[in-house]
Amino acid sequence: MGLFSFIKEAGEKLFGGKEVEAAVTQADTQPAALQDLNSKAARAIEAYIASQNLGVQAVQVTFDGASGKVQVGGQAPTQEAKEKVTLCCGNVASVKEVDNQMTVATPAAEAQYHDVVRGDTLSAIAKKFYGDANKYPAIFEANKPMLSHPDKIYPGQKLRIPPLAQ
Repeated sequence: MGLFSFIKEAGEKLFGGKEVEAAVTQADTQPAALQDLNSKAARAIEAYIASQNLGVQAVQVTFDGASGKVQVGGQAPTQEAKEKVTLCCGNVASVKEVDNQMTVATPAAEAQYHDVVRGDTLSAIAKKFYGDANKYPAIFEANKPMLSHPDKIYPGQKLRIPPLAQ
């Protein structure tokens, strides 16, 4: 799993993105303020990951407000959990890139990803990836608990597209 790109302006608002941007511009004169905000943002992302109950352990998150990059480490029980952690980190406002360095207890094939654009529906995405719009529940389930309803996707969001079970 490599470095994943996300849309910086889209996603959950877990911490003060405007505060981080202001601190970045003042980093030369007040480096401690940026370090403090980076640390608070990393803890907010860790708390968000924990709230998803993915079964991951020893999660460690670092955030760099200047680049919008998150690095995450720890242990995931499955490839699916590791990928969901990537989405937890990346689908947060002010995050532009995620470098997921987690280890996986049960390795498996990696999923594909889709960046939601205006007008997308899970059915249309299922049609594109699976050739069948009625397979949208597979995408919905693959993105739970981050998705609470199949109709609640938004432009800029990145979704996991798992291989279909045979």
